[in-house]
Formats: sequence, C-alpha cells, structure tokens
Amino acid sequence: MTRTTSQSGNAAVPPSAPLLSADEPPAFETVNLEGAAPFLLICDHASRRVPKALDSLGLDAALLRRHIGWDIGAADVARSLSAHFDAPLILAGYSRLVIDCNRALTDTSSIPESSDGVEVPGNRKLEPTDGKRRQDALFHPYHAAIDEILAGFRARERVPALVSIHSFTPVFDGFERPWQIGILWDRDSRVAVPLMAHLRKNPGLDVGDNEPYSAREPKGYSVTTHAVAHGYPHVAVEFRQDLIDTHHGAATWAERFAVALAPIMRDGSIFRVEHFR
Repeated sequence: MTRTTSQSGNAAVPPSAPLLSADEPPAFETVNLEGAAPFLLICDHASRRVPKALDSLGLDAALLRRHIGWDIGAADVARSLSAHFDAPLILAGYSRLVIDCNRALTDTSSIPESSDGVEVPGNRKLEPTDGKRRQDALFHPYHAAIDEILAGFRARERVPALVSIHSFTPVFDGFERPWQIGILWDRDSRVAVPLMAHLRKNPGLDVGDNEPYSAREPKGYSVTTHAVAHGYPHVAVEFRQDLIDTHHGAATWAERFAVALAPIMRDGSIFRVEHFR
C-alpha cells in the first residue's frame, strides 16, 4: 500500500533549504481574525497536505486521506463554528504526519515513524536538521500565530477562551466507540462541565467525558501551552468522524454543538485568569 522513497523521505532536500516552496500554502490559515466572539477556535489537524519536498512521505494518497493524515471533518466543523459565533479561527496547514502541532517536540509521536499500524517511510531515520526544518516551517509559525491572536485579546483587555476542535475514528482496535462527541479537560472545569451538561440534554446523545481520549494523560500540547499555562478557560472537543465526514454532517453537528456552547460563552464569570492545581 506504500510506494518507496529515499531512506529519509526527503534526502533530495539540502539541509539549509526551506521546506515550503513559494507556490505552496503557508503553515497555517486564519479565518475571521476580527471576529467579535470572546474565544479563539483552533484546529491542529485540519489538513492532510504534505510539502512537495517530502514526496508524500512515501505514502499513497489513499493513506493520507485516512485519519492518520488528519482529523477528518474537523476543519469543516471549525469553520462552521467560526461563522456561527463570529469567532477567530486558526487551522494548521499541513498533515500531522509531517509534524504534529498538538505534540511537544520532545514527544516521540511529534514526527511519527508509524501511525495506526502504517509505516511512514519519509519519517524514518531523520537527521536532526530534518526535524528542525519541519519545526521552523510548520510547527513554530502555527503556534506563534496562536500566541499573536491571544495577545490581541489581552491588548483589548479581554481574557480569551480557547476551543480546540478534533475528530476521532468510530472504531479503534475492534472497539466500536459509542460516543458521538467527546469533551476533553483536566482541572479547569469552567467550560467542559457545563458544556457536557448542555449536550446531555439531547436525547440519545452519548457524550464522552475525557473519552475517547483523556486530556489528563497525555496532555495535548496546544491547549496546555496556550490556555492552561496562562489560566485561560478552555476545552478540547472530539467529534466522531462518521458524523462529520460530509459538509452537511459537519454543519449539522457544529450547529448542535453551538447550541450547547453558546450559554457558556455568554457567562462573563468564566473570562478571568485562573490557575487550577
């Protein structure tokens, strides 16, 4: 199911060469930066794009379209929420397989050699300069942009909230995941707990509390770095992919989620800096 590449997957790229060519999209995309909503939306795994210099990481296009390459449907949900709330949004521009923007650079899964049983030829036996090129081109610009947008809130004397949008596979390791949506949180319950309560008012909606993943161990890099560290209210949300893998499905679930999120974002008491131990 894979095609062969050179040993490192990018051996043709000189160590000093930029990863992205001039005709390729930038490391991230911003939407509605002047939005009036009191929170920022982020989407760490919005894209399955791979820089041309990395020759698709040695993977067939069909593999990159799978969940290993991106969070299917998450970008469409995030765009719908941005429009609904008039909220600023930032989306990572390249595949999590190139470098995962929601993992610390010291994490072994930052540039994975395999994902969900699929070997990634272009990530094998990388030199330190290969990793640094990806960090400088993709990881650091994305997170610097998040910092800049949040700094804009502070400049306007507003404490922002952060909402991180992801998606998950309906089946993992033979287990059919029953949740349609999962709410990920650790010590700060300001958004997560009332959000789950509002969502559970929907008959038949199975809401995961730190399911199918936990925000407690391991912790996601983006929320930890940009919200927890600063005491901002926050939440990470996981939508099941088979529900949002069409534009219509994504819009429908974004609307359902927005109904639950709206009263929380109208609660001015949550918009304060508070650190939870």
